[in-house]
Formats: sequence, structure tokens, C-alpha cells
Amino acid sequence: VQLVESGGGLVQPGGSLRLACEASGFTLDRYAVVWFRQAPGKEREGVICISQGGRSTHSRDSVAGRFTISKDNAKNTVYLQMNSLKPEDTAVYYCARGATCNYYSDKGGSRFFESWGQGTLVTVSS
Repeated sequence: VQLVESGGGLVQPGGSLRLACEASGFTLDRYAVVWFRQAPGKEREGVICISQGGRSTHSRDSVAGRFTISKDNAKNTVYLQMNSLKPEDTAVYYCARGATCNYYSDKGGSRFFESWGQGTLVTVSS
């Protein structure tokens, strides 16, 4: 069971990036998948979630309208499309799986999710 994130990099403010979270050893569509991020000196926070089966998505207010989560079942991969990036989006981004999207954005909510990848660094800077 493994999740591997990719797609991070350096981008200017206002730019876009697409991150990928590829699963192996299990079927991703059977789980909720969350993108978390952790900025230097800050706690890990849940950013956006897609439910089991992809029936619904949920995002925190700070990224609503800018970030979109999607799933490609054929590739067993979840994507995070990030548009209109801001310097405060700079962080290491991680994906993880869970039974539902419940608690993903709560303080300490990461404890309800598992199978963490190694993370991919996103830096938004001019």
C-alpha cells in the first residue's frame, strides 16, 4: 500500500500547478482521498478532499474556487489542480486516504487518514 505524490515545483504568484497522487497496492476509488499541506513552522492542514467513489468534493475556504481535486480511476491517481497560486500556498503537499472526508479540515484531522506519501514541495514566489 503506497501513495506517491508528484508535480511540485516553483511557480510565480498567479500561476498554476497540477499535483498527482498515484496509488499502488489498493484501489484508490474505494477511499476518500485528501490533500494536506504543511508550511514551515505550521501544522499540517487538510486542503481538499474527494469522497469514496468521487461523489463529492470538499475544500477549505482559503482554496475554494482556486483548487480542484479529481480522480482518474484507470490510472489509480488523484490530481490536485491549483490555480491562482499565492505565496501563502507554499508548503509540502501530501495525499492520504481515509474512509470518508469527515474531519479532513479539522485541527488534528490528519490522524483520521493513513498511507501518507513522501510529499511534494510547492513554492510560490516571484
